[in-house]
Amino acid sequence: MPPPRLILASASPRRKELLAEAGFEFIVMPSAAIEFHDEQFTARELCQMNAHRKAREIAKRYPDDVVLGADTLVYLGTKLYGKPKDRADARRMLCELQGTRHEVTTGICLVQWRTYRERLFAETTHVKFRPLMPAALEKYLAQVQTLDKAGAYAIQERGDELVERVIGSYSNVVGLPVERVAAELRGFGFLPGAPA
Repeated sequence: MPPPRLILASASPRRKELLAEAGFEFIVMPSAAIEFHDEQFTARELCQMNAHRKAREIAKRYPDDVVLGADTLVYLGTKLYGKPKDRADARRMLCELQGTRHEVTTGICLVQWRTYRERLFAETTHVKFRPLMPAALEKYLAQVQTLDKAGAYAIQERGDELVERVIGSYSNVVGLPVERVAAELRGFGFLPGAPA
């Protein structure tokens, strides 16, 4: 029987790049699971629930492989910021986040269906935004595709124009806490540079 493959259940190019840069071999198979959003849950709970749904949807079809599902949310206090609906929504989000210290949480689920092995966890990073003048905000919106990003920003794309300080995992803000994911993947037998 061939060794299990590592499957990334995400269409995010940022997660794909981070996992590849960490030295892992994997295949990409985006999950069709619908993301669940309910403000009765914390961002940490929601991220883990969505990561779990995404990973299990793929794992049921490929039970011998190890599937990685992920979900990222930005939040300020109890207010959650997912992906903006349109440019006006992106502008609103950035206006509300400017000058604040907010959090970015990514939920991760690793599952191998056949062996009933599963790891579910979340990582949180604190991000301090600079105060933004309206012209700077409009410039950012014009230069960066914000509609597919939680909180309407990408720290890796002109992030220095927005971000004053990051406390915690930088890669988590991009979309995948690589350090923690790499440590957890070791438990499933995946090592950087080793064939998947």
